[in-house]
Amino acid sequence: MNRSGITVAILAVGASLAFAAPTPAQIASYVDATGKIVYVNGDSPVRRRGSTISSAAVSAHFLDASYGKAAPAPPDRLDRIVREAAERHDLDPALVKAVISTESGWNPQAVSRKGAVGLMQLVPATAQRYGAGNPFDPAQNVEAGTTYLRSLLDRYNGDLTKSLAAYNAGEHAVDASGGVPAYRETRQYVRKVTDAYFRPGSGRNSSLWSPPKDPVRRVVTANGRVVFTNE
Repeated sequence: MNRSGITVAILAVGASLAFAAPTPAQIASYVDATGKIVYVNGDSPVRRRGSTISSAAVSAHFLDASYGKAAPAPPDRLDRIVREAAERHDLDPALVKAVISTESGWNPQAVSRKGAVGLMQLVPATAQRYGAGNPFDPAQNVEAGTTYLRSLLDRYNGDLTKSLAAYNAGEHAVDASGGVPAYRETRQYVRKVTDAYFRPGSGRNSSLWSPPKDPVRRVVTANGRVVFTNE
């Protein structure tokens, strides 16, 4: 083969290798709960189907909450947004903070595999339902999330367990099961939020939420005796 033929062959092989090489994955970034920028390969393994919690939230929760450590304090601006929204909807700010810590680890840009976004991880339907045109905006996200949480507490007569289960799995799942659905993720979610809320130092205000009491009922016994009971 002459020199020009060798050159053409080399060029052809080089071109085929170039086209055969895999396209580099995109690199995404987010700011975690401590303010550190984290870079994630776009081809990283995805979370299991059905999760509404972002990877940032899971990491932050297990690092800061699962071992009894207090979660990092939110920036002053986010703390103010939470307190103002909680006051408007008659919620304990500590409860809203426990939800945010579990859902997003205080990352306003958190996105889950199901498309839930922002501090309180709103799915698009919930964001639209409660007026969050830009769910990545902390003020809009928290306003919509607290409105939704308030509606769930009203729906379930202050039952925190059912309300949190519905926040994670939806009202229909809770209504169909009569309580916390038999979903591993939902049960873990309820436990994580309640652990964070009732942990010493969480700032919980018992005057804003306390376990609901069973209503008192009037019962007439077989011998005609009137009894009032909450059992």
